[in-house]
Amino acid sequence: MLKTMDTRQVAVSCPDMQQTETATQAAQEEALLPKRGGTSVIWLHFGFNSTDTEQKTPICKLCYKTIPAPHGNTTNLFYHLQKAHEKEYSRIQKIRAKPSCGTTGAIWEKKNYSQPKIQQSFAQGTPYEKTSQRHKQITEAISRYICKGMAPVYVVEKDSFRDLVKVLDPRYVMPGRKHFSKVELPRLYDACRAKVEKDVCSVMHYALTTDLWTSRDTQPYMSVTIHFINKDWTLCARCLQTAYFPEDHTGGMLAQENALKALTPVSTKQAVERAVGVCKKVVSAFSKSWKKKRELAKVQAVLGLPPHQLIHESPTRWGSRQMMIDRFLEQEKALSQVLLADKKTRHLVPSWQDVALLESLNKALGPLFEFTDALSGESYVSVSFLKPVLHLFNNEILSQKDGDTELTKAVKDGILKYLNEKYDDHATNNLLDMATLVDPRFKTAYIKEERVEFIKMRAAAELVDMVGATAPESAQTAAASSSPPAAEDDPELPRPTKKKKSLGSYFKKAGQSTTHSHPSRASIELELSMYLQTPGPDSETDPLERWKQHETNFPSVARLARKYLCIPATSSSSERAFSASGNIITCKRSCLKPNTVDQLVFLALNL
Repeated sequence: MLKTMDTRQVAVSCPDMQQTETATQAAQEEALLPKRGGTSVIWLHFGFNSTDTEQKTPICKLCYKTIPAPHGNTTNLFYHLQKAHEKEYSRIQKIRAKPSCGTTGAIWEKKNYSQPKIQQSFAQGTPYEKTSQRHKQITEAISRYICKGMAPVYVVEKDSFRDLVKVLDPRYVMPGRKHFSKVELPRLYDACRAKVEKDVCSVMHYALTTDLWTSRDTQPYMSVTIHFINKDWTLCARCLQTAYFPEDHTGGMLAQENALKALTPVSTKQAVERAVGVCKKVVSAFSKSWKKKRELAKVQAVLGLPPHQLIHESPTRWGSRQMMIDRFLEQEKALSQVLLADKKTRHLVPSWQDVALLESLNKALGPLFEFTDALSGESYVSVSFLKPVLHLFNNEILSQKDGDTELTKAVKDGILKYLNEKYDDHATNNLLDMATLVDPRFKTAYIKEERVEFIKMRAAAELVDMVGATAPESAQTAAASSSPPAAEDDPELPRPTKKKKSLGSYFKKAGQSTTHSHPSRASIELELSMYLQTPGPDSETDPLERWKQHETNFPSVARLARKYLCIPATSSSSERAFSASGNIITCKRSCLKPNTVDQLVFLALNL
């Protein structure tokens, strides 16, 4: 019974002994160090103890037997592998038989490596020639980054930027700041200007917007932007020039002042200005104190208000005052609580009269913000929206409703009076009606009934004038194409082969010409009538895309659409040039010359 138990104990202990031996072998194999500088494939199976610093006694990794190898000779090692480990020796011989391996199988077995040629090694360290295509591409890309990113030219001399370029392409040697400012940027400006001129020279109808502004160094500038519809019915805008304009330009400020006077009666104007002044002081107090911002965040969390920051009014940003008032009213409870906790700011707590005035203003001005923002776009048609928007203001948005305060009613009446008088000018009214007429979404829907016939007659007369203006040019082109060449009878020149007549040519009527005749007044009026009778698309449809699809159906009316739909509803494009100029003429770049400002703004907006 005791012997049986001993046998079982031995049998159970055998696997444990095998695992111990395997672990010991693995530990020994890991303890063996590889041959320093060894390139032969045999060193995959031999190593050295860590105590053998001179590596004179190699040890087999398979059987851990010491093999003498005087002076690093590998003959004994191959002989041992052949006699003691035939399978491994056969595998080693297959590796050695590969022509690409030679005697360096220990390295080539792990990765497929090919030594570079001498020419390639020298080429990788040789800088690009300045005339090479790669050098020109990188230089142009850096120039575009400077212009589109509105970065200063001295960025090319910053170590961080140079290190970045060196990591991206070590062979590129960046030119200096003077090369970019005197050579690359003028060259890019000339190329961009030529492209803009090419786009503009073929345009028959265009609109211009302009505005005046003052830079950080109090230099006056005027920007001019052109708007047009290209052949693919895409609305385009190009900044033509930002010119130095040392003249008084107070017209814009006067227009804003007149608009403010029209918004409210004189009796309530002072109260409104006082409430807005309180709002500005509160916003300023929180913007200058990080402690108040911290306390405001805590109170917002307690009251369950959204963690929004206050908004400052910007004189150059449309709707910023209304946004400031709206955010102030949203956070009014939290602001009052924080202000009351500090003795120094208790006087800034708005009274209930101030809050009531601001709420009345916000109720009247709030719905207008989205319309002013939408009408300021330059990548889509906006002028044809003015008549529908005015109709919407008069009948719905700015109409007096139950619950409106006296101030709200006064503000709405003031806004309507100002807008209706502004767009009631005869020339402006005709322009807006024509733009609405050629918009397939609206046509005559928002034109006064007594003016519909007049606008139709005006559109027909303009189309006749357009056709008459283009008729002589078309006739000259047709005559030039139909007249035979002067050297046709020259015997030395090869005569053109005579084309074979088709069956259709025998049935061609006498006097029938291949050129299209110009439409008459009657045909133009008929085309205009058919256009107006055609069902219009949805109001969300892009009118330019609609004209692109139906230009062949109404070619004459399409000309009129190109003329009027390119007009922007506002001068926001020129004001966007101010924003770009502000990013270019910074505090550190306030001494830029007007010509340089013109080039940089032109490239930033047109590249």
